[in-house]
Amino acid sequence: MTSLAKPARDEWLLATLDGMLTIEQLAQLRAQPVERLWDEVVKRNLAPDDDLVKAVAARFHLKIGDVNVVSQRAKDLVPEALARKFRVLPLSVSDAVLDIATSDPFDLDCERSLAFALGRTIRMAIAGPRRIAERIDEVYRPENVFEKILEKVQRSYDVENIVDRRNDSELDLGLARAGERPVIQLVDRIIAEGIQSRASDIHLEPEESGVSVRYRIDGVLRQVMVLPKAAGIPLVSRIKIMAQLDIADRLRPQDGRARVAVSGNRVDLRISTLPASQGEKVVIRILDQRSTVLSLDSLGLLPGELTSIHALLQAREGIVLVTGPTGSGKTTTLYSMLRAVQARGVNIVTVEDPVEYRLQGIVQVQVNEKAGLTFPAALRSILRQDPDVILVGEIRDRETANVAIQASLTGHLVLSTLHTNDAASSVTRLVDLGIESYKIAAALKGVVAQRLMRRLCTHCREPARGQVPERMRRWFPDHGTMYRSVGCPECAMTGYLGRLAVEEVLQVSDEVERRIAGNEMVERIVDAARATGMRSLWDSGVQHVQQGETTVEELLRVLEAPADASAPASISGRHLTPTSSTGKSFELVEDEQPSRAVAKKVLLVEDEGPLRRVMKHLLEREGFVVHEAGDGVVALEAIDRLAPDLVVLDLHLPRFDGYGVLRHLRARPATQSLPVIVLTAKSDEDSEVRAFEYGASDYLIKPFRARALTARIHSLVDQRARVAQ
Repeated sequence: MTSLAKPARDEWLLATLDGMLTIEQLAQLRAQPVERLWDEVVKRNLAPDDDLVKAVAARFHLKIGDVNVVSQRAKDLVPEALARKFRVLPLSVSDAVLDIATSDPFDLDCERSLAFALGRTIRMAIAGPRRIAERIDEVYRPENVFEKILEKVQRSYDVENIVDRRNDSELDLGLARAGERPVIQLVDRIIAEGIQSRASDIHLEPEESGVSVRYRIDGVLRQVMVLPKAAGIPLVSRIKIMAQLDIADRLRPQDGRARVAVSGNRVDLRISTLPASQGEKVVIRILDQRSTVLSLDSLGLLPGELTSIHALLQAREGIVLVTGPTGSGKTTTLYSMLRAVQARGVNIVTVEDPVEYRLQGIVQVQVNEKAGLTFPAALRSILRQDPDVILVGEIRDRETANVAIQASLTGHLVLSTLHTNDAASSVTRLVDLGIESYKIAAALKGVVAQRLMRRLCTHCREPARGQVPERMRRWFPDHGTMYRSVGCPECAMTGYLGRLAVEEVLQVSDEVERRIAGNEMVERIVDAARATGMRSLWDSGVQHVQQGETTVEELLRVLEAPADASAPASISGRHLTPTSSTGKSFELVEDEQPSRAVAKKVLLVEDEGPLRRVMKHLLEREGFVVHEAGDGVVALEAIDRLAPDLVVLDLHLPRFDGYGVLRHLRARPATQSLPVIVLTAKSDEDSEVRAFEYGASDYLIKPFRARALTARIHSLVDQRARVAQ
């Protein structure tokens, strides 16, 4: 090889290129002098940048640098001027070593200068020069990040914010860049692509390495991009401006609304911010009525379910509930019901928080607690407006439940939602809220429990040839035809396109009404409902799979398979779990077992009244004599007075916490051996270890299965009895 007229600064690269390029390509490269061989090779497309990185790393036994991870301390330590001069990117730093990414590991001048200036040993990793230059710009000049991102966007979006808002000049941004065109364009792109991707929510989540942008499509979150961390504040500020939120307040959660026009189509946005450790998280709920057909026929219901729901809506008075967890489509089902009822030519008024969809011909009231317009207050005013049908967005407390029940008993049809696991548990929830059983029986017309499952893409689905899992064979015989997801451009390679509703419809028959009024157990109500044809959520999901509308994997993702084929799917595997968004009310959902007659005393120490009542009822069924205490001070006094055989102790108590109670019990000879089961919502290892160090006999994390609690109590009580003998 002839030498270059003027050696390149990275002439050492020739030995590596000799094994990667042809003789002709090497000759072309050496035909004219260049400053850096690496840059020229990539520029002429003679070899990919990544291949060069791997080849150099392998040849010289160097580590490949992860340029996406740059610690703030390393960035602050290495001045921008030095990084640009030596074309290096600081990655991480300790008291003795600085890790950098470089494309020239033989640059001794760089190594010596950095070591002298920073007083640390320099440890080099290899990376491509072009990528290093890009990251230097992003790390040291974050103001250019939006322009660089937008340069990669080939498509333009016509997005217009049409919500009335304050003048930008009146806002103290702290970062005036929130109103700059690149920031606006980037927010427009994120929102427009989310809408066009059929996303129901857009999540902007601050992380250590940047800001993650994720779309929730068909109920599943998908990450679409990661922005540099410096982009977080301007993006959040811009979104807050759109929603008329306080951009100067980054320490409190905020909620707002916005309306945008995407290519001429109006779309409502519901925006929520939440302060987090790495910055503010933003969730944008997309309320696009074009993609949400508010019709019962569009929900993918089975014929029997659709018939049952239409039968419920024929009622002229009473209350109909839709239940399920957050994100199960309750609001869409309620609005679809309203559309069906609206055809009767009735006066419909809703009270919601927030109003998600604006419906033509229906009066919708937005709750405003600051102004005193709460659910109960709005309901009372609505009753004076001569409504035929009332929609209550959610029954959250006793007062709202009382007014809703009263309205349903005085000639109004009331539609509302509850957070429960299945249809029959709604009765327990209303009782927990303080509603008398006879009122529930008289008012309740029916309950619809709901979940959403992804629908198979009909463009690419194909028959499933594998064997059905052993535990699923009783629902899916081998001769049945089922399908599996594949993935195609129509469904963004996910295999699923859209969602369908899985329903459990409980219609209140005379027998169901009698059992509700008699305050009978949930399973007794379920038995009566199933006798009149109610199918469980699991049964509904199985039929959708059998019809080829979804997959077994999707069924198991959404619903839990019944533990016993002979038991009703809707009540098997029950447990103690919160039934409200605040987690303060609980219901008993556990398989009933034959009770044992054990005349032992148990003290329940728990400050949450609903949970305490449910556990008391459970243990009394097991034959225990149960006493209660709401805080640690009362608990210690009760232990001295009652001498219980066992204590169930919550750790987080008012006045005197569970750790203090344990310490006092173990310090006194009379209670040193008293069995204590610790009950807590904290699942971390430190809390568990600390509880045992203070003398706990057992440790149980909320939510827990009821049988797990009773089994532990029986074991400890029996063990203590054997020791006493």
